[in-house]
Amino acid sequence: MNIADFVKAKRKLVKLTQPELAEKDGVGLRFMRELEQGKQSLRLDKVNQVLQLFGHEAGAVPKKAGNG
Repeated sequence: MNIADFVKAKRKLVKLTQPELAEKDGVGLRFMRELEQGKQSLRLDKVNQVLQLFGHEAGAVPKKAGNG
């Protein structure tokens, strides 16, 4: 599961809209939308700000064989 899908699933699980989660996390609505749409270039500190609400953080993950 990628970060976009993870955040969207967790947000829906806690029954928050994008604007509600953005406000709760202190990030902009535009950022939240771009995060859930899987935008390739987002600030990692802001991504972690959102993930922290769900008890997670972004980190280095080994690449699977065949991905590059």
